[in-house]
Amino acid sequence: TKESGTNDCLLRGDSSASAHELYDSRLTEKGIKQSIDLKDHLATRPSGSRSFTAFDLVVVSPLTRTCETALHVFGQPREPGMPAFLARGEAPDGTPEASAGINIPPPRFLVKEECRERWGKYVCDGRRSITEIASEFPNFDFSEIVHDEDEFYSDERESDEHCCERAVKFLEWLNSRPEKCIAVVTHSSFLRHLFGQFGETLHYEDRENLQRLAGNCELRSIMLCSHGNKDGKEISPLMPTKNTPASTVRMNSRKSEVNLTGTM
Repeated sequence: TKESGTNDCLLRGDSSASAHELYDSRLTEKGIKQSIDLKDHLATRPSGSRSFTAFDLVVVSPLTRTCETALHVFGQPREPGMPAFLARGEAPDGTPEASAGINIPPPRFLVKEECRERWGKYVCDGRRSITEIASEFPNFDFSEIVHDEDEFYSDERESDEHCCERAVKFLEWLNSRPEKCIAVVTHSSFLRHLFGQFGETLHYEDRENLQRLAGNCELRSIMLCSHGNKDGKEISPLMPTKNTPASTVRMNSRKSEVNLTGTM
């Protein structure tokens, strides 16, 4: 709603879900503002010698609200197939690159069905055809999307087990990427199913912070480690037995500096 900035998710009724006005819902005006605020926040958080806006790759859920969020936060992507050294982009105000007059190549935007929101039952979590979405976001790379129409949306909600399995498969794919700094624009329930499979031996405060439901347009910084796996591609959920005691030592970490609310 415009008052809350959230996207209402209504149950599918007898009529066609795709005809509903909230099917594959868009950002509200408040959500757009929160995305722009996040962009400004990222510009003030240098990572090494680069600003947090200088990502090597942006992976995006194919739902409209995440495509919109990616566009507002990271700007226009470079054309699919164009090398980074040939792409010219302006550094956001306030970034180290802007102060030094350094060009930031726009990142590639790769759309992945695997990181979309838990599907089914709610019209806001359906997806428009890729033909329609791609016409609105022409420089997004949709080459890895298999189905033009949404083959996954149904009256039944995707099971917790399937969403968890899908999340780990996505994490394995992400861990196999050659890029070092990757942004993922995804959804709160998907992240809950992903992070809920890890951290059971952490101190309870760290575990709760990892597994809690993400806020809208919230930034989380994650470092992926292969834990000795040779090729770094296979990741097993770190779920110990129930008799395994939780750690009494806290991680040297702090909660996210930003909890902006706008889209997930």
